[in-house]
Amino acid sequence: MQFVTEEIASQPACWRQAATLARTASGVLPREGERVAVIGCGTSWFMAQSYAVLREAAGHGETDAFPASEFPAGRRYDRVVALTRSGTTTEVLARLSDLRGRTPTVAVTADPKTPVMDLADEVVVLEFADERSVVQTRFATSALTLLRAHLGADVDAAVADAEQALAEPLPDGATERRQFTFLGTGWTVGLANEAALKMREASLSWTESYPAMEYRHGPMSITDASSVVWFLGTPPPDLPEEVRRLGAMVVTKPERDPLAELIRAQRLAVEIGVSKGLNPDQPRNLTRSVILSDATTHDKGASTS
Repeated sequence: MQFVTEEIASQPACWRQAATLARTASGVLPREGERVAVIGCGTSWFMAQSYAVLREAAGHGETDAFPASEFPAGRRYDRVVALTRSGTTTEVLARLSDLRGRTPTVAVTADPKTPVMDLADEVVVLEFADERSVVQTRFATSALTLLRAHLGADVDAAVADAEQALAEPLPDGATERRQFTFLGTGWTVGLANEAALKMREASLSWTESYPAMEYRHGPMSITDASSVVWFLGTPPPDLPEEVRRLGAMVVTKPERDPLAELIRAQRLAVEIGVSKGLNPDQPRNLTRSVILSDATTHDKGASTS
């Protein structure tokens, strides 16, 4: 059994712990009314995208999400949140160092023995959600659950949906398809981006992701009978049927918490990867963390940290 398979299955338990931690960590997480930026790399950036939309929708204040490498240095925020599983990613550490003494920062990480502990003003450690697999699953969803709980989301409902997503079969015939498009709206655009990344990492599949209403503006030209088009959250009216007419398999579970539905995409990615003889724990060209020796050189390759 791959480590990632066990880590995917542990997500409901991790989410419960993250929700409990949200209560004790509330004093360091963004306060209502603050102008906030959230930074991360790879998977963590996609979770930042989802959180930014959720926080604004909850009325807690203007919230932006950036890849750590693209953070606008001259822009002022009341607080910057850094998401980093490894706590060692060069771009994240560089931004925290730049902000030190100027803007309050809080890091959400899985490893309490890494440099991020010294560079962030405050740290929330999700050590229970750390992972042995390079492919990131439970840390990302637990970090977002922590932040959702802080916004007042019903985590119990999400956990119940996650348990159901782990138990039910994968979409019939999906493993035989060769092209996968994930679509989201609002906060689930970040989840769609993450689902596509998991498919690329774990199975080396041809995968794309878009805001759902953008799908008609070009991306649907690739869709045919070899495609899966997977909606995270509630799809726009008429779009699923339009996609079916193109011959694609449509996957949609609007009644399910979208973060829980992401679990099924994780499972599919691993299953396809294994069927190809790949090791989902060690994706091609990737390691756990990107650590750069200078602005252009990768010491350890790419990652989803």
